[in-house]
Amino acid sequence: MDVPIILETRNLRKEFGALVAVDNVDLRVQANTVHAIIGPNGAGKTTLFNLLSNAFEPTAGKVFFEGRETTHLPAHRIAHLGIGRSFQITNLFPNLTALENARLAAQAMGRDNFRFLRTASHFKRYEGRAWEVLRQVGLEERALMLARTLPHGDQRKLELALILAPDPRLLLLDEPTAGMAAEQVPEMMGLINQIRLAGNKTVILVEHNMSVVMNISDRITVMHQGRILAEGTPAEISANIEVQSAYLGRLYGKLSKEEVQL
Repeated sequence: MDVPIILETRNLRKEFGALVAVDNVDLRVQANTVHAIIGPNGAGKTTLFNLLSNAFEPTAGKVFFEGRETTHLPAHRIAHLGIGRSFQITNLFPNLTALENARLAAQAMGRDNFRFLRTASHFKRYEGRAWEVLRQVGLEERALMLARTLPHGDQRKLELALILAPDPRLLLLDEPTAGMAAEQVPEMMGLINQIRLAGNKTVILVEHNMSVVMNISDRITVMHQGRILAEGTPAEISANIEVQSAYLGRLYGKLSKEEVQL
């Protein structure tokens, strides 16, 4: 049985003057999978994310989410359709607690998003969801700590909780392990897998840590100079001579057998 496609791009292109950052990209992402996008710096990965989340308007091409064209919808409409996105730099309210951050994010489920003139009691109904996502990422015991006082690894987990709060069906994760200590990375990998399996969610991630990519991804798209160089399973990508030459072999060396295990 064919797995449904949750997100698709057709001939997607983005130009910045004479620079072609994304060059006629055709991408198909299967539902309920982890799909990684990798490539050297300047390959077009973050620009592609900006096009998928409608932070950028494409020069040409189309984007489809669950069969519906979303190419020219405003970014806030994309979020309401069920797409959540993180960024390379942690994006939190530093002087609010973890719980308050999560509660504000949960407001995206309602029609009164971020109308701060309402009384605090009006938003109590979002608090249950906030506690739920904090438990999901392992931050329940730190719920009342200010976001700025959390260790960096916990700030990354809190950002993941904020993305989960409105209950999106597709998560766009940009460098989710960036800046994390080596011992914290496996925990984040486990969280991403747990979220995908428990909530019937799809994850598209950009990640430079090849161990993370090879161990949690179902499929990998390799970008090079704005184009798709290759696509396949982790084992297929690791064995691809063209990818090794252009990216993996040159930048990371030969991958171990452990790194290509699913």
